Amino acid sequence: MAAADSQARPLRRDAVRNHQLVMAAAREVLAEFGTDASMELIASRAGVGVGTVYRRFPNKQALVDEIAGEMLRELVVEARNALELPDGAGLDAFMRVVGRSLSAHRGYADKLVGHSKAACVQQLRDLITDLLVRAQEAGRVAPGVELGDVMALFWGLRGVVETSGEVVPDAWQRYLDLHLAGLRSPVSAAASGPAGSRAQLEQINGTQSDPEDGDARAVAAK
Repeated sequence: MAAADSQARPLRRDAVRNHQLVMAAAREVLAEFGTDASMELIASRAGVGVGTVYRRFPNKQALVDEIAGEMLRELVVEARNALELPDGAGLDAFMRVVGRSLSAHRGYADKLVGHSKAACVQQLRDLITDLLVRAQEAGRVAPGVELGDVMALFWGLRGVVETSGEVVPDAWQRYLDLHLAGLRSPVSAAASGPAGSRAQLEQINGTQSDPEDGDARAVAAK
């Protein structure tokens, strides 16, 4: 209850500054050392006492969850910007943004899957659906490609980023180029099974559509 009250009250200017310092330091430290990094190291990097970190985040999981939510909100903005690109180029551009984001936040990018910010996840998925439709209308993506195919490509990107690490940090770019070329090819009726459905994507992310949430639009899965 205390945590909820502290988030409901406006923060003082110094508290806002400390929060920003902690968030920036946490993103940096977690990208370097992963989620095993200590709260003490994050506090040291931020230049604040560890008590300051714990006042805003009762444990490391709460901090990681907040950072993952921040990443998702940033991706929502990027997806909206991509929708403004002409000739269906937005999906390609957004995929590259996702690749760069995963690479920059390699140590904790896996936390985006199964994230609890249901409305934000749903909103991002809806925007990706719009990007896919526009790319198909412009002939950049084959008609048979579905949202589940695009999401599977994102999961693959994350796996390449995590596996290649600092040894081949740009390996995800070649992987993406190859798969973007594949998205332009007609999808065979003999493909090995259907794409993941909307309901299955929600199950993977551990989210459910909230009919009362104005930010999440109900887009039926194919």
